[in-house]
Amino acid sequence: MGKALFTGTAKAKGGRNGHVTSGDGLIDVDLVMPTEKTDKKGTNPEELFAATYSSCYDGALNLVAKKMKKDIDSTTTAEISFMKDEADGGFKIAAVLNIEINGVTQEEAEELAKEAHKVCPYSKATRGNIDVELKPKAI
Repeated sequence: MGKALFTGTAKAKGGRNGHVTSGDGLIDVDLVMPTEKTDKKGTNPEELFAATYSSCYDGALNLVAKKMKKDIDSTTTAEISFMKDEADGGFKIAAVLNIEINGVTQEEAEELAKEAHKVCPYSKATRGNIDVELKPKAI
């Protein structure tokens, strides 16, 4: 393993119906399983993963655009789905990244999206592990 530039920490207690906190205290939320009928308010692992993946990917996209000398404005929305895994009867997740890019053609948006997917640390971590669909759109 290489030298860490930064390490974030989070602690979960109670699983999908528990509570999670970050080491710096900025994240301090209850977890609620969306498939259960409850009045309890909270988030879930899929929303938290969507937040982290979309922000990491959008950063990678802007880095790639800068290296390619493209002046863009972008927004990435991640959809993380919790689903049944037919292969083993358990569960799995899948991701769709909706990428809106202003300042380029549709062809350039598609090229930037593919290149960002190659360098984004979250894309690298999920590659071969979950299905990820890129949906770039020039706006």
